[in-house]
Amino acid sequence: MLTKVSGRRWAIAIIFVFAMLLFTNIVLADDGDETKNYGVLSLVVPIIAIAMSFITRQVILSLGTAVFVGAVILNGGNIFYGFLRTCDTYIIATVTDTWDITLILFILAVGGLIAVMARMGGTQAMALAMAKKAKTAKYAMIATWIMGIIIFFEDMANSLIVGPTMRPVTDELNVSREKLSYIIDSTAGPVTDMAFISSWVAYEIGMIGIAFTAAGMTVANAYGIFLQTIPYRFYNIFAIALVIILILTEKDYGPMYNAEKRARLSGKLYEDNSKPMMSKELDAMNVKEGVPLRMCNAIVPIVTFIVVTLLAMWYTGKGYKEPMNIKGIQNSFGNCDSASSIFYAVILSSIVCIVMAVAQKIMTLREVIDVWLDGCKELLLTVTILLFAWTSGNLMGELGTGDYIAELVGGNVPGVVLPVIIFAVSCLVSFSTGTSYGTTAIMIPIAFPLAMGVTGGTFNEYAVLAIASVTSGAIFGDHCSPISDTTIMSSMGSAADLMDHIRTQIPYAVTAAVVAGVIGFIPASLGVSPIILIPIGIVVLYIVVRVLGKSTKLEDLQAETAQESIEIL
Repeated sequence: MLTKVSGRRWAIAIIFVFAMLLFTNIVLADDGDETKNYGVLSLVVPIIAIAMSFITRQVILSLGTAVFVGAVILNGGNIFYGFLRTCDTYIIATVTDTWDITLILFILAVGGLIAVMARMGGTQAMALAMAKKAKTAKYAMIATWIMGIIIFFEDMANSLIVGPTMRPVTDELNVSREKLSYIIDSTAGPVTDMAFISSWVAYEIGMIGIAFTAAGMTVANAYGIFLQTIPYRFYNIFAIALVIILILTEKDYGPMYNAEKRARLSGKLYEDNSKPMMSKELDAMNVKEGVPLRMCNAIVPIVTFIVVTLLAMWYTGKGYKEPMNIKGIQNSFGNCDSASSIFYAVILSSIVCIVMAVAQKIMTLREVIDVWLDGCKELLLTVTILLFAWTSGNLMGELGTGDYIAELVGGNVPGVVLPVIIFAVSCLVSFSTGTSYGTTAIMIPIAFPLAMGVTGGTFNEYAVLAIASVTSGAIFGDHCSPISDTTIMSSMGSAADLMDHIRTQIPYAVTAAVVAGVIGFIPASLGVSPIILIPIGIVVLYIVVRVLGKSTKLEDLQAETAQESIEIL
């Protein structure tokens, strides 16, 4: 039965969607059937997806509604045809996309792998070993942050290795799932985006080439320019720094403080009405009775996954055709098929895990396969959300959402504020569309020619800054948009509720973005070196945490609760 609050939310959501459909039909009627530039209508899909996610807290329903309305727009406002095309065209197109289906199979296989490792006792053994060293919540979070940075080569692999490995430790020490997912998310995309060897390198190098083409220039060393942009990726750097500052000071603010207070005082790792991205059954998978706890039953499959991922990235990037040196490895990693690579890795890791379980007589072959399949089934929620997120992203591409947002900037912008405006618009595009790749593709051909106009056609540090402002802004949405696959993966890896993760992380993402804009991009456009700006930005972040943050130490929380009780009396 719906409560008054939830009933009010549903009423608002229904009225909101009806208003969007009415608005859509009015605009389409005014523009006529031949209109291909959807203009303001291109914003309807992201507005519905994001707004309904916050109103109803039902992500699948929100994304599904956004997909349906997008289909209605593309079919001239016809609701009937919009429904048909949603079912037989747009969703099917997503399912039949090679990249998407590979990632779907990868996610399901990860569920199977996690289930088998847990049933064998490997996950619990690793958690107990780490718990002996990470005896406090603070040190457990530091270990999570470090592990996230170490696994820099692929953001999705990062989320799905760090989360399941560290979750038992942080759970034992009453770290909220919201905080765990924030740490994982902040060391996934922001780190991988800056790694000199990663699955993202080739794409960004290609975008740099496109930027030069758009400006009527020829690029000599795109990879060298990529490396030059790294110190100017202020959002990435400050987002990563903010995490460790919060951990070391043992402070939080905003919704995250409330989440940590709840977890520390009551032991509730997530809200009562939360829907963790990993089911409670998989999250609490019991070790088979009588099985000795051996760390190797988790370490061997995880190491197998990492090694096979690296080898597969090298192979799919045709590393065998490159010289065996740093440049050759960079080229192969930059040109790899990362989706196939991590899928190969999880399948081989699963086989290794299954063989180990049977060889140690922990389970029979039939039992271990049943456990693996049960684990796969438990991640259907994540797969469904990703399916709708990808479909909505495809529809936004057809509607020209990103292009329309970018056009709103205009070309008459003073040089001193151009980089920060490019950054802000990139943040908006990436948050609305949930894709850093798409944002970069949209913004780079616009931003770079504008920057070259400011420099008089000379390629210099200002032009490098313009490129970095796009890639850095693109990571913002990838980091905190409810329709970003990286955000969804981080929620899955930490077994957190997606909207709880978004709600608690956004204040921190905005903090890092504001500091990146004010302390980073504006002074950098005046020629101030990032060597000076980065330390200043970190100090500013520390001051923000000291001013806004409240202690999450158990003794301080208990004292605060006691004081509140006295005041009530």
